[in-house]
Amino acid sequence: MSIRTKRLGEVLRRDLGEIIQRNYQPQGVFITVTKVTMTDDLSIAKVYLSVFAPGRDEQVIYQHLDDHVSDIRHTLAGKIRNQVRKIPELHFYVDDTAEYVNKIEKLFKKVEEQPKAPTEDKD
Repeated sequence: MSIRTKRLGEVLRRDLGEIIQRNYQPQGVFITVTKVTMTDDLSIAKVYLSVFAPGRDEQVIYQHLDDHVSDIRHTLAGKIRNQVRKIPELHFYVDDTAEYVNKIEKLFKKVEEQPKAPTEDKD
């Protein structure tokens, strides 16, 4: 990944986070853009989202964003039109980093709770 793709990914992360939170975030839901990765030709942006929606189905929220992807892209174009030649396609993905961290922490706790095997003294 080049410096240009990383920089553009960070610009998109910041701008998309703002756009989604202002215009496309349902009431009682908190959506965070955690990461944006770009293809080398800058034509596709993979947008990773963390959704906090107590008591709601997250798939409905992702579907809502997918339904409005052209509007989101149009709003984004207004913000970054001087920085790129072509506005990238947006693909939304679930950011499962928090789930992964929780799984690893549970594994560490299991290891800590297991009784230690006695060590043998060799004389």
